[in-house]
Amino acid sequence: MPEDVPTLRWQPIVTLLLSIIGLAGSVYLTISHFHAGFLVCPELGPCEKILTSNSSHFLGIPVPILGLAYFAPMSLLCLPAAWRSADRRIHLARLLLSIVGIGMVIYLFAEELFVIQSLCVWCSIIHFVGFLLFVIIVTASPALLTPDSRPVTAGAD
Repeated sequence: MPEDVPTLRWQPIVTLLLSIIGLAGSVYLTISHFHAGFLVCPELGPCEKILTSNSSHFLGIPVPILGLAYFAPMSLLCLPAAWRSADRRIHLARLLLSIVGIGMVIYLFAEELFVIQSLCVWCSIIHFVGFLLFVIIVTASPALLTPDSRPVTAGAD
């Protein structure tokens, strides 16, 4: 193996775990959105206020559903096999989805902070997961999308 080819050791497994955490949180918030009283919120933040606000819908779609629409495909794109894929479209799709995700995180965080003036602990955890995914994917993507150097994923030998 050439020494100049980067090795992706931890990125596939960490991004997969983060995606699964985000998916689980989105499922939980989706159920809570449609079933009042299901949500267990720590004293640190009034989650109910966030989930029932006017900002709890984006283009008429409940925000937790958008979380599902983000984390379900992201979980597939973060499977170790997807990271090892020679198909650049998979890596580009992962990168573009992470950019859309961070855009939504920034928008929702601003809504919570400046419009609703309240922060939901569960939402903040999911936002942080989206942020971490974005950072990891953006930093790994140049090596994956450069035609000359295909990284090697540890354990792919």
